[in-house]
Amino acid sequence: MKKIVTLCAAALMAASASAQALVESKTFDNIYIGVNGGVGVKTTGSELMDDINPNVGLRIGRYFTPVFGLAVEGNAYFSCNPYPSTGTAVKFVNTSLLGTVNLSNWFGGYPGRPRTFELTALYGLGWGHLFTNHASGYKRANRMTSKAALDFAFNLGASKAWQIYIEPSMTWAFEGSQTNRLNDYHHASVNEDQPAYNINNSMFQLNAGIVYKFSCSNGTHNFKKAELKDQATIDALNAKVNSLREEISARDEDLQAKDREIADLVKALKDCKDSKQPVIVKQTSTTTNLLPTVIFRQGRSSVDPAQFAQIELIASYMKNHPTAHVEIKGYASPEGSVELNQKLSEDRAKAVRDVLVNRYGIAASRLTTVGCGPTSTLFEQVEFNRVATFNDNTK
Repeated sequence: MKKIVTLCAAALMAASASAQALVESKTFDNIYIGVNGGVGVKTTGSELMDDINPNVGLRIGRYFTPVFGLAVEGNAYFSCNPYPSTGTAVKFVNTSLLGTVNLSNWFGGYPGRPRTFELTALYGLGWGHLFTNHASGYKRANRMTSKAALDFAFNLGASKAWQIYIEPSMTWAFEGSQTNRLNDYHHASVNEDQPAYNINNSMFQLNAGIVYKFSCSNGTHNFKKAELKDQATIDALNAKVNSLREEISARDEDLQAKDREIADLVKALKDCKDSKQPVIVKQTSTTTNLLPTVIFRQGRSSVDPAQFAQIELIASYMKNHPTAHVEIKGYASPEGSVELNQKLSEDRAKAVRDVLVNRYGIAASRLTTVGCGPTSTLFEQVEFNRVATFNDNTK
């Protein structure tokens, strides 16, 4: 029997693997709790109306896939006809571990949310206890049990968080090889070699129940299909990612080249400063051209920190010449529109002035700015024309 059950379970799992779409689920998702109640009657040897046994139950479970799940269920019976019992309110209890199979999702596939109506099969093993005593004549109080059932379930509400169901079921009490008799209640003895599943040791039950499914990590109360992309979409996204990587790599190489140029200029200026070479390059009657130039990145007007060394030379010059008035000329390389480059050259000159005022404490009244627009004549290498230069216009 155990081998047959194992083989059946393996077959069901294999079939489900090919029948289900990929769904999103985490450890504590798809847990539910429910209550049920109804009546049961011994399948054989009972008067239908006289031997009805009312019961209530509690069920807690989890769906592992849209098809398979596990549940623990306990039912309490308030009579156990036709068997004798004590005077307690609860005459019999049965606790079961049940495997659940959603037949609607197995054969129809999971549509992304529960159907309004679903059919679920349940099967499992349990343990039953009859509240009795030896004097009553029924000596076997504890039994291993087995339950098989069908749930005709209806999912309610927009979120399908609530479910009601009607459940017909069969529950067997296993006699095993031990012979049990009902003395005065049944005069016929039971064969010691009777099969485990014996209709004479079973009960038919009809219950109705209500279930609440707790909220899941996906924001719903049920399984949610994973959003899969077709291969063409995946290929397009991969191509875009690769293109962006190449663009970033090219920009990185360009920035590294500019950093090397800046480093070379900084070194040249440092060497010039260390050798105490004058910063005055050419002097006319009214204008002194000062050597340092401030280099800018393409399309940018903010001063790179690496350029502070050049500006510091101008600040030192102005502090050593308190009457000097310096004109700052901004330039742009000739790429792009004339209007944009004109504005860019003006912003570059103003940015250098702000550094002299705010960082080195030079009075703003001693500085003037001019935007000279795009040019390719200052330096032979085009990108070197993205600069700001200095003239001493002291008269």
